[in-house]
Amino acid sequence: MKAAILRAVGEPLEIRDDVKVCDLGPGDVHVKLVSSGVCHSDLSAQNGTIPSGTPCVLGHEGAGVVLECGDQVRRVKTGDHVIISFTPACGVCLPCMRGQSNLCNFLMQMMMTPHFEIGGQKVVGFTGCGTFAEELVISEHALVKVADDIPLNVVSLIGCGVTTGVGAAINTAGIKPGSSVAVIGAGGVGIAAIQGARIAGAAEIVAIDLVESKLEMAKKFGATHAVKPSDIEGVKNEVTRGEGFDYVLECIGHPSTIRQCFDLARRGGTAVVVGVGRMDQTIQFSAFELFFSEKNFKGSMYGSANVRVDFDRLLRLWKAGKLDLEGMISRRIRVDDVNDAFRAMQAGEVIRSVIDYN
Repeated sequence: MKAAILRAVGEPLEIRDDVKVCDLGPGDVHVKLVSSGVCHSDLSAQNGTIPSGTPCVLGHEGAGVVLECGDQVRRVKTGDHVIISFTPACGVCLPCMRGQSNLCNFLMQMMMTPHFEIGGQKVVGFTGCGTFAEELVISEHALVKVADDIPLNVVSLIGCGVTTGVGAAINTAGIKPGSSVAVIGAGGVGIAAIQGARIAGAAEIVAIDLVESKLEMAKKFGATHAVKPSDIEGVKNEVTRGEGFDYVLECIGHPSTIRQCFDLARRGGTAVVVGVGRMDQTIQFSAFELFFSEKNFKGSMYGSANVRVDFDRLLRLWKAGKLDLEGMISRRIRVDDVNDAFRAMQAGEVIRSVIDYN
């Protein structure tokens, strides 16, 4: 089958048509992909921001149809429609048992288990997935069954970007109706966070980005204000009378914007880091400001989501017309065009490309 392979950090992906899936383990599922989102995290793996072993099949945001199941699989069966969750939810590890399945311990095992074969070499999928391939083998813990009438070429985005952004607003931040919100970064995750803030009932939602086209897009998804970083102080004064925002969500993952996220939150407000930064980058805070500001400063892994519950909740919001998934898809491509999609993402020309396998 055809797949896009990351051979080395910083290099373009290699498109091959001789990739095979490995045999099923007892808890594994063989899935035929219908679609895959091209997420900024895939680009971050390609440029080295997110560590990933190489070679690997990139892609971690997809949906498809179950072809075959291992003999111990209980959650899905052949023919089921499924969304792939790059963070598994095994249900038995300590994080899952204490209600934090987004931190499931099974992720590390999934990431290190090779499920592809290229020229006799076993190859892993990015985050244990590998949705830049026409088919994949994956643990049942990373699959969520959806109704057969759900269009899989639309809802694949729920597998990462939408859950991360909407979940950060609703689950991690806990945005309350009537509050003020700022979202730093209006890419795919940022747009989802803006939608999450709107769904939660925020009165003002300020999108911050350097790219004008992204700011215009943010308004279509619910931002009441959309500004470049140089203009944020004026809008903060207008919206919050200079106090700072009730909630600030950082959706880039850079030290300067993470620091800005903390600074834009009011005293006693909430600052949430959603973006993925590099492991060697740091941010400085004074001991006094952490005490005196009494801000809630936290990270958000996968939108603090319980995928067994939240995927269905997001789909119900989509069906009710309250969550726009179709509008987040900038272009549909073939797997052959992934490198072009990466370039367009870097240039700020797209929110999200989707690979169609049908």
